Amino acid sequence: MSGLDVQLPTAFDPFAEANAEDSGVGAKEYVHVRIQQRNGRKSLTTVQGLRKEYSYNKILKDLKKEFCCNGTVVQDPELGQVIQLQGDQRKNVSTFLVQAGIVKKEHIKLHGF
Repeated sequence: MSGLDVQLPTAFDPFAEANAEDSGVGAKEYVHVRIQQRNGRKSLTTVQGLRKEYSYNKILKDLKKEFCCNGTVVQDPELGQVIQLQGDQRKNVSTFLVQAGIVKKEHIKLHGF
């Protein structure tokens, strides 16, 4: 019996790879651009998932000036800071973020209708 090598089974974590990839540098963090229907033809465009080091107020100021619409930055307990703009500005916002060099095109997800 002394000649046998005994291996005890170890705990296997099937999500270990996924968690390691998410915590690494260069993890894919998406910027979500959504539309929310208000009443009638009115709608809101929300932008969430931007990096924390960016100044949300400066980005909002440029977006408002560029697209001639009003907007605000809302603090959400789950999502953090969210930019809200009046109207359907999804395509405009996505092209603006790419042209300004804030986000790469493949990291933007458009939601709605």
